Parts: sequence; C-alpha cells; structure tokens
Amino acid sequence: MIQISDTAQQHFRKLIEREALPGLGVRLSAVEPGTPRADVRLEFAEPADLKGDEWAVDCDGFTLWLDASSTRYLDGAQIDYEQRGTAGQLQIRAPGIKGAPPPESASLVERVRYVIDNEINPQLASHRGSVSLEEVTAEGVVILRFGGGCHGCGMADVTLKQGIEKTLLQKVPGVTAVRDATDHDTGAAPYFARDQRA
Repeated sequence: MIQISDTAQQHFRKLIEREALPGLGVRLSAVEPGTPRADVRLEFAEPADLKGDEWAVDCDGFTLWLDASSTRYLDGAQIDYEQRGTAGQLQIRAPGIKGAPPPESASLVERVRYVIDNEINPQLASHRGSVSLEEVTAEGVVILRFGGGCHGCGMADVTLKQGIEKTLLQKVPGVTAVRDATDHDTGAAPYFARDQRA
C-alpha cells in the first residue's frame, strides 16, 4: 500500500486548509504506467472531480485518493516531504511504476519487447532514434526496424551488432541473433549521414 509520511501529511493538510474547500483531498495516479516514460501525477481533487472507483487512504485531516487503474503500479509507493531551510521538497518514490520485467516463463516476444522498451529505446532516444520489433522467428532470430535518427544512420550496423544484439543475447535467453529489416536508403533524418561512396 501507499506510505505517506507524517511530514507529507502535515504539508498537504496546510495546503488544503488554506483552500478551504469542503471535501478537498489529494489524488495520486500513474501516467503511462508500465513504460519507460512512466511518471506520477499528484493533484488536489474535490469530490466532484473523482471518478468513483478510486481507493481512499485516510490521512490526518484529508483523504488521499488513489486512481483505481494505477494501484498495481503504485503499490509500495512512498510520499515524503523534507524541509530544507526556508523551502521544502516533496518526494514521491514509486518503485513499480515502470512495471516489472516479464517472468522467465513469458514468451520470447514479451521478454524481447520488454528489453527493447526499457533499455534499448531509452538509449537510442538520445540520438532521436528507436527500434521496433517486427518478428521473433522460431529459431530465436529477432528482426527489428530502425526509426527516427537511426533510420538511414551510417552507424546503424554498429549500433545493431555492438549494442542491440549484445544486449539482447545477454539479457534474453533464447535469442540467437538480431537482424535489421530497415531500408536505410529511405531514411529522411539520419543522426550520422551514410557514406554515399560505398
């Protein structure tokens, strides 16, 4: 369940009392849960703002409403408020918000997709690139398609062999090789231009 420290409860209670709105509480929800972009949204909510399926957590002088669809991602979350000099800082830790890795019993496709979404694409994003999973063959060959800055990039082969393939072979038992299905000649905005003399 959610852990909310006494100092965080005092902080929220002061803010709520200042607003002087009957029934005002705090609503906590997960945004894009189960993805690398997952984040936490914390907002004040009046009873009319609620959907009706929220979980209620009774706090000292107010209610914390937990979005029903977010509960599995926010289980074990901690909310704390730390006073630092004349200012304070609210801290929310939600260790399960990005989801859990699939179990070993999950399909090869699920396990490959998890590593692509949570490890490979966040790294490629720094070059405005990404890869998408096209197929995993019966022999364990992963077929990918490059996008964004990786589509047409002169370093795509190196990225595939030295980065993506190494990562998938190491982290996903059952993967035997990784292949690129991209037509790199059609890339419109490559991160590194391809050598046209080859």
